[in-house]
Amino acid sequence: MVVLVDTVSSNPVRPRHPEKVNRPDALSPPKPDWIRVRAPNTRGYADTRKIVKENGLVTVCEEAGCPNIGECWDKKHATFMIMGDTCTRACAFCNVKTGMPGALDASEPEHVAVATSKLGLAHIVVTSVDRDDLADGGAEHFAQTIRAIRARCPTTTIEILTPDFLRKEGALEIVAAAKPDVFNHNLETVPSRYLTVRPGARYFHSIRLLQRVKEIDPTIFTKSGIMVGLGEERHEVLQVMDDLRSADVDFLTIGQYLQPTRKHHAVMRYVTPDEFAGYEKVAYTKGFLMVSASPLTRSSHHAGDDFAKLQAARAARSR
Repeated sequence: MVVLVDTVSSNPVRPRHPEKVNRPDALSPPKPDWIRVRAPNTRGYADTRKIVKENGLVTVCEEAGCPNIGECWDKKHATFMIMGDTCTRACAFCNVKTGMPGALDASEPEHVAVATSKLGLAHIVVTSVDRDDLADGGAEHFAQTIRAIRARCPTTTIEILTPDFLRKEGALEIVAAAKPDVFNHNLETVPSRYLTVRPGARYFHSIRLLQRVKEIDPTIFTKSGIMVGLGEERHEVLQVMDDLRSADVDFLTIGQYLQPTRKHHAVMRYVTPDEFAGYEKVAYTKGFLMVSASPLTRSSHHAGDDFAKLQAARAARSR
């Protein structure tokens, strides 16, 4: 891979990941046959893209290079990424642009609500970049977005996927008070891989964040996910399950890590579908209400259908 840095023109092209430019290439093994996706070229995909662009919105589907974008956008299921397209963190796995973000767009919450209405979404997922530059990490902006969606689309259920709000006192409480239906915060990997995969985060802070949501409002569903194929051991994945259950997390997702570029963390191995099925079976025995584990599982993939299953699982358990 070659990274071009423009030092001639008046508006030089900035590398998407300047912190990774000088890293040596990390080579991953060839993708196996079981990781296949459709090219995004349907009418539904085009319609979704038009609505997103008309409202000046950013989606994690595009920014993170999600392999399921063709399938989801064909069904008009898009995951909005608020607070800009530039993240203040530089995780080794993530394809979202890094750097210093611009100011928040005060009209963005309403634009998200309008797009939700136009897409006819019964269930919406909203995530964000990390905004360590903001005093509250963007918590109030999340809350405003939730309220705007509720006002325009009162029957739409809302799922949020938040940063960790590290060292932002009171930020979590602001978001939880807006009462999303699902509060998702991903652990991303096992504790032993944090220094190389997610160096700006702290594993047990993330566990505590999820636990705190349940303490504030037990009716909110909590959700978290990890990627595998980053060098973790099976017993470490099982320990993550136990840690999440100790925090009363309802929903666990496990998916295969896919390398965005050669400057990102290499895929150490491709976990087989049978291994994913094994993880799913074990996770259910540990008490999760909902588990999704497969090579192409992602946090917001099939989120609407999964929310209905979550509700049914909770109702069945309470009988």
